[in-house]
Amino acid sequence: MATALKLKELSEKEDRLTYGHRLCAGCAAPIIVRQILTAIDEPVVVANATGCLEVSTTIYPYTAWNIPWIHTAFETAASTISGVEAMYRSLVRQGKMKEIGIKFVAFGGDGGTYDIGIQALSGMMERGHRALYVCYNNEAYMNTGIQRSGATPLGAWTTTSPVGKVVPGKPRPRKDLTAIAAAHDIPYAAQASPHNWRDLMKKVRKAVAADGASFMNVLSSCNRGWRHETDETIEITRLAVETCYWPLYEVEDGEWKLTYRPKEKLPIEEFLKPQGRFRHLFSPENKHIIEELQAGIDRKWRQLLERCGEEE
Repeated sequence: MATALKLKELSEKEDRLTYGHRLCAGCAAPIIVRQILTAIDEPVVVANATGCLEVSTTIYPYTAWNIPWIHTAFETAASTISGVEAMYRSLVRQGKMKEIGIKFVAFGGDGGTYDIGIQALSGMMERGHRALYVCYNNEAYMNTGIQRSGATPLGAWTTTSPVGKVVPGKPRPRKDLTAIAAAHDIPYAAQASPHNWRDLMKKVRKAVAADGASFMNVLSSCNRGWRHETDETIEITRLAVETCYWPLYEVEDGEWKLTYRPKEKLPIEEFLKPQGRFRHLFSPENKHIIEELQAGIDRKWRQLLERCGEEE
């Protein structure tokens, strides 16, 4: 049984992702990983798709992981954790291994989840493996040069959606992968943000307790790709939530529930302003893109409130 989320007790737990890795200063990924692994009281096995998190935490011959950890290809994190979970269940059934409550977690960036890995993820969810897949979502292929991904928002600058006279950033909105995951009728899916650690950790505990596959989409600010100061990481993710750009909710056994509602919904400009990837949107000729972004957020917010049975 998971213990209560008490800060003092959580701070005394052994680090499952240690210091000394090579992730950038201000990167949200290690904050997210530490919160997730700290929330889990049971033994954990992790599969990690190729990406920033993988290459920066395992510079040969060193590793920052204090738990069983498997590096797998960009597209196969979900397949790998599925196989490990299936093997464990088989060994327990055969009496070759004791049931010790191991939890299975896969980590992938948005490139390895929204795009390259979505087929394996869909298969893991459809088959019902008792594993949690976490997308640390920095909204582009940051590890290979800040190329656009299916998670990159409308209007954002990336090296493959450059800003110029013809194209003012990415011309299409991002996928709603959390809703896609929930549509698989899995026991648990959720969106979270590292600035609200208690909300995130509660969701992790629900996810790993689920009798089947679970999915979490966690906004992971990248100051290199988002073009903001290294000390603004948590504040940027907070603004994403307060503007309803990144609403916090969960889908538990098909029931949609809002887990945080801003007291005052801020305009999307508050999230865009601190980030260099959106700087071009504030020129007069691109004002319509901000208006389009705001209209899209308002529409998705209304849809979410309706799904959650909340009044606008």
